[in-house]
Amino acid sequence: MKTTAKIALTSLVLSLGTGVALAAPAADNWDNLCASCHGVDGKAQTKTGKKLKLRDYTDAKVQAELTDAAMIQATAGGVKIDGKEKMKGYKAQLSSDEINDLVAYIRKFKV
Repeated sequence: MKTTAKIALTSLVLSLGTGVALAAPAADNWDNLCASCHGVDGKAQTKTGKKLKLRDYTDAKVQAELTDAAMIQATAGGVKIDGKEKMKGYKAQLSSDEINDLVAYIRKFKV
């Protein structure tokens, strides 16, 4: 019985540790999920970024207009315009900490 409890406890600790280790840095999440549309540099000068008329995150005026809450909502829940999905949400793929880290990462684009 003691051995079973030790194995269960060890498994739990290892699984929790693995979950923490899987959290990707904001730069990696940006590169993997956002850069194809918003650009590596946040200027949205990609084919998709131009087509969708995405905002240039290096522009201080754009940064001032965007609230953290709006960016969190868009990242987590996606963006729909006129009922059409323009950006999928990432709440199933990213933790709330990772989404907050992405918002902080976007803030660093401001020049």
